[in-house]
Amino acid sequence: MLKVLVVDDDQGLRLSVKSALSTAQRFDIEEAFDGVNAMEKIKAGDKKFDLVILDVDMPRMNGLEALRQIKEFDPGIIVIVMTAHATLNDAVQAVKDGAYNYLPKPVSTEELLALIDKAVNAHNLISNIAASAPVMHEAGRKIIGHTSQMQKVFNIIHRLAKVDTPVLIRGASGTGKELVAKAIHYNSARKDEKFVAINCSAIPENLFESELFGHEKGSFTGADQRKIGKFQFAEGGTLFLDEVGDMPQLMQVKILRVLQEKLFTPVGSNREFPTNVRIIAATNRPLEDMIKSGAFREDLFYRLNVVPIFLPALAERKDDMEHMVNIFIKKFNQAHGKRINGISADAMAVLKKHSWPGNIRELENVIEHAFVLEMTNIITIASLPESLLMATGTNLIDLPTIEDKATQVAGAGIVVAAQAHSALTNSDEDADLDDSNDLDGEEIMPYTGSESLDFNAQKEAFEKEFIIKALKTFKGRINQTALHANIPKKTLLRKIEKYGIVAKDYV
Repeated sequence: MLKVLVVDDDQGLRLSVKSALSTAQRFDIEEAFDGVNAMEKIKAGDKKFDLVILDVDMPRMNGLEALRQIKEFDPGIIVIVMTAHATLNDAVQAVKDGAYNYLPKPVSTEELLALIDKAVNAHNLISNIAASAPVMHEAGRKIIGHTSQMQKVFNIIHRLAKVDTPVLIRGASGTGKELVAKAIHYNSARKDEKFVAINCSAIPENLFESELFGHEKGSFTGADQRKIGKFQFAEGGTLFLDEVGDMPQLMQVKILRVLQEKLFTPVGSNREFPTNVRIIAATNRPLEDMIKSGAFREDLFYRLNVVPIFLPALAERKDDMEHMVNIFIKKFNQAHGKRINGISADAMAVLKKHSWPGNIRELENVIEHAFVLEMTNIITIASLPESLLMATGTNLIDLPTIEDKATQVAGAGIVVAAQAHSALTNSDEDADLDDSNDLDGEEIMPYTGSESLDFNAQKEAFEKEFIIKALKTFKGRINQTALHANIPKKTLLRKIEKYGIVAKDYV
């Protein structure tokens, strides 16, 4: 449940808001009668509030001052401001100072609940980008939070929400640059307008200008109708220029002009159009080196680099990996309707051995892959992708025995008794240990039954049936079959060849 603090000097209004929230039955609600009382409760430490609903006009400490103190104490607390018409300008100022949004009095239950849902979703975006560990530089120094990694992230977004300047996000592919851009947008004053993303590396050079600025009908061959560009489409909102380092030089000049003059001209038009769009750019390219070689304009770099954010590679921060895995486990539990409680220590050790060239995106894919295959309530080595196991040099023979994994493979129908498993994996080695002909002088009894009781024949029949069943279960995939059935891969390949089994038949 969300812990909510309702702050107003009017007891009747506090009761009204509390009643409105009580209809949803998902809030733990407390009250404060003014700003001073609110700060006492927030700083008490016995309860962390997720949301504060705050009046502006109050005695002792007004809502604007209370908002500033709340954000200084914990920028992660969501604040929604209530305001009468006479204090509307104060409410707008409150949004600039970090409040998520404002509502006019009297407060409508439907509007309040809808606004809370939007605020919580925007808050969750910030929680998700904590995995990216963004670092902001201001005036040559790093901006860090007061305590935890999460505090630092909220602090960064809180600062960016108060300004409207361009942001440049730097980081390798897969570090979460677009997710950071969305978190900035949906927690800024432009949150109610569009977020428009464009990948600069995916647009042909001859179509770039039309894509960004639009074109008039007949302006070039194939322009059979007027088209609105991304700048006009994103009016009032945020335009995210991903991979800006791949932008053609001619377009760099035009983008620089838009940033400087807030004007653009569609292709084939004689009219200039004003634009009110915030630019967030991102790149994994070394722009400083590109400036030296002449591939990227220095003046555009400084226009975009007003607020730089750096996202480190995953290989540089493996100590944070357990926290990131838990974020993805929570996400995929909701997406797949499962109840995975965590990850085993040996599986985490394998993850930390990997070099992660695909960064957080690759880690997210690995965890989702594990969710699809995992049959227990924790992620185990057995559910990790083959490619990851091979890349980390994880030896299938060293994995837990089939007896240890009986519960997770029982659903696949390939659990066998320990004796049968031993016979399968050691059949070649124990061939010379035959002592069945030592009869100690007993007379050989004739056997007239119809069923063969020959041990070797029965063992081979079992082996073949077992391997076929395992291959069917894992769709002919050799590595997965060897892994889950606890058969050394070399042994499995040898048996497949011996019995003339074709793995592709079971794909």
